[in-house]
Amino acid sequence: MDKIKSFPKKQLPNKIQRHKLFGSVQPGPRTKPSEKKEMADLQNTKKDFLFDLDEVGIENVKHPITVKSSLVPNEQTTIGTFKFSSSIDKASKGTNMSRFTEQLQSYYQKGFTVDLLTLKTFTKDLADRLKQSDAEVEVSFPWFYERKGPQSNLPGMNHADITLNVKYDDVKGYTIQASLASLITTLCPCSKEISEYSAHNQRGLVKMTVSLADDFDERLLDWKETLLEAAESNASSRLHPVLKRPDEKMVTEQAYENPRFVEDMVRLVAADIYEMPFVTKFSVKCRNEESIHMHDAIASVTYDKLQNEMNEG
Repeated sequence: MDKIKSFPKKQLPNKIQRHKLFGSVQPGPRTKPSEKKEMADLQNTKKDFLFDLDEVGIENVKHPITVKSSLVPNEQTTIGTFKFSSSIDKASKGTNMSRFTEQLQSYYQKGFTVDLLTLKTFTKDLADRLKQSDAEVEVSFPWFYERKGPQSNLPGMNHADITLNVKYDDVKGYTIQASLASLITTLCPCSKEISEYSAHNQRGLVKMTVSLADDFDERLLDWKETLLEAAESNASSRLHPVLKRPDEKMVTEQAYENPRFVEDMVRLVAADIYEMPFVTKFSVKCRNEESIHMHDAIASVTYDKLQNEMNEG
């Protein structure tokens, strides 16, 4: 049996001595109040501070949330990245930052399901807590949904990126914007047209941002699934997490049968969104990661139904 080789032990100072070695000092005298009611509140100072502020708050706040969906899984836990803000007038020095996260925690303790109705209530409650006439909440998160192979029917998980923005104003009411970004496949029509055989394709990212009508009821229609279908149904083919050989054959042939320029994509998706009665205005952007170029191809369209129809009328 081999002997365990021993090494001489280094004699270290104890932990207090080590801290002192690296700069720690003894606490000094405490002269300022430790009770909240006795502390100065600089943020609540009232003077003429020159300018109203459009927005003040916090962002990049990560927190667990629950999301419901018409697609499997019907309920999932994911991570939301939040932004909270409100305006303040020039008579106020600042806002109370802790109130944003206090409210987030209170909602989380009750089970924070991120849907439009809950976010509307959250935003108004936030304005009241801040003693302001308005407030804004934005949350982004990955939304997962099951996708099966077209031939094998084998399931896997895809995801799209969601952003919800809710603004509350005690005069104007609510303004709600919803965004969904989804990956798709596009096959180049030009390549198909000029080549003796085959055609190059690329993976595209479609981002749709919509303003929702005041009377839209999310309980009757899952806007996430509706926007996802608008992107995927107009693509050359959909993306799948699990593809066996029969699936791959179907997907490849489907892409060849449905060639799409990046310009085609945004126009086709825009047409679908235009027909959605719960959308008042929208933008569609597509970015294709070209497979035979060093650059990406982009296109976008923006349309305001109310404004355009008023002008055309």
